[in-house]
Amino acid sequence: MTVSQSIVHVINHLDRDYLRQALEHDVGVGLTASPKWLPPKWFYDATGSELFSRITRLPEYYPTRRELSILRTRAVDLAADSGADTLVELGSGTSEKTVLLLDALAHAGTLRTYTPVDVDAVTLESAAGRVAGRYPGLAVRAVCADFERHLALLPRTGRRMVAFLGGTIGNLEPGVRSVFLKELRATLRPGDTFLLGADLIKDTGRLVAAYDDAAGVTAAFNRNVLRVVNRELDADFDAEAFEHVAVYDERHDWIEMRLRAVRDMRVWVGAIGLGVDFTAGEEMRTEISAKFRQEGLRRELAAAGFRVRRSYTDPDDDFTLVLAEA
Repeated sequence: MTVSQSIVHVINHLDRDYLRQALEHDVGVGLTASPKWLPPKWFYDATGSELFSRITRLPEYYPTRRELSILRTRAVDLAADSGADTLVELGSGTSEKTVLLLDALAHAGTLRTYTPVDVDAVTLESAAGRVAGRYPGLAVRAVCADFERHLALLPRTGRRMVAFLGGTIGNLEPGVRSVFLKELRATLRPGDTFLLGADLIKDTGRLVAAYDDAAGVTAAFNRNVLRVVNRELDADFDAEAFEHVAVYDERHDWIEMRLRAVRDMRVWVGAIGLGVDFTAGEEMRTEISAKFRQEGLRRELAAAGFRVRRSYTDPDDDFTLVLAEA
């Protein structure tokens, strides 16, 4: 990588109309379902992104620390194994962990391009600017997109490592996860690799605590989705009239985050002309976070057309990073 000024280029596939229509669709479908639900992607406005950044530093929330510990010890190996000159990061957020991979690729002398992909344009552009300032000569091609819908639109230049970190794969239900992995596999060319971070099954008490911290940061993060709907769709949710709930579903091996109504109420969503009734004690699901066994993860990857090249875990077997190829 030559020492010169970095170039930041932003591609936005999510114009205001697209985001508005997607939110209207999700809210309309989710609030009329039984039981009710809202998808977790709408947590992440500027406030939600900041709250999640705080969550990653909480004592109860182990995934970020465990993933970082693997990256600190194995990033050089991952860079060498992949031979990548381009890092594509799905759901990149603030790109805080990414620097470990970028440092390793830069040290290997191969790094040319970084492509962060996220649904939140403000967070994406801010993170892209910080990364560009750290790596002179790096081409930063930020893409504002929904990774569940726009994989085919991502740049395919260079020898790519596509990273999907943080255990975000667990936010997808099994059927959606299967489709996502197959669609991602279809975008990879010979020489490309896929780096997947996944949270492993462990003591239920630790799992629940990670999503229901004593300081209440996760509760604020959970309620933020209601504030997003209020602001964007002219709704009148009373966010404080909903309690944060985190439970572990042993049948599915996933954490569910829910919002529980503390009283009977009727909510009006003005933008779509929808009135929704909640009864006291009714719960609305806002997120799942699936936990994996190593062998199950390998089976899912194999079913999508991937071969695992390397697999690393932290010393406590809490979290895994898997490097796979098509």
